[in-house]
Amino acid sequence: MRLATWNINSIRARTERTVAFLERSGVDVLALQETKCTDEQFPREPFEALGYEVATSGFSQWNGVAVLSRVGLQDVEVGFPGMPTWGEPAAAEARALGATCGGVRVWSLYVPNGREVDDPHYVYKLDWLARLRDAAEGWLVADPQLAAALVGDWNIAPLDTDVWDPAWFAGRTHVTPAERAAFTAIAEAGWTEVSREHLPAEHTYTYWDYQRLRFPRNEGMRIDLTYATPALAARVRGAQIVRDERKGKAPSDHVPVVLDIAD
Repeated sequence: MRLATWNINSIRARTERTVAFLERSGVDVLALQETKCTDEQFPREPFEALGYEVATSGFSQWNGVAVLSRVGLQDVEVGFPGMPTWGEPAAAEARALGATCGGVRVWSLYVPNGREVDDPHYVYKLDWLARLRDAAEGWLVADPQLAAALVGDWNIAPLDTDVWDPAWFAGRTHVTPAERAAFTAIAEAGWTEVSREHLPAEHTYTYWDYQRLRFPRNEGMRIDLTYATPALAARVRGAQIVRDERKGKAPSDHVPVVLDIAD
């Protein structure tokens, strides 16, 4: 199986790019984040024409996640157990979607941004991650042989070398000790961050802001990551960050991260 995750930053604006990526990449399962559309607005037909089944979770023009699979799509679940709510009135956001694809439980995750460290959204982010950690631990306790992946845009740079300039990020979200501890807590629950394991090179990024020539200057962040259970981590044979997807006309500000998984 070839599994990829990609924050597409509006699927309706980048349907053709996504189709082209699938056609040339050999990806079997694609987890998307920030689709920015309702379920009804998601452009399913082009992907179904390629042989992919489509599951989506989208409530508005914000957030949104999806899973596309050509190796089966079963037991679709919107939101993980205990996922916190946000807003007024408080409601679950479209940030987590699970599905079983070819025997692998895939979760497409779009972790809250946090905005600023003194913003209530930062507290929400930490709570969201803590609840995810609890759910992830519970899944593994219930089935130690579970083959599962938590993939997506984590909005956390776990290491200083995952940002282009740690000094510039000082005091900002994505790099605070609390966020990094929340990310590491998933590993403490028994999961392995397999994209790092197979792509350990420092200053290897998955996101570059559109402004200030961040991409040409390679001033990026590594925030698109994949956690796997022990049973799945043992099957991962390689990983790649498809940097070229940040080039060309109207790209997303993120690029795909691809994993090759043995049977």
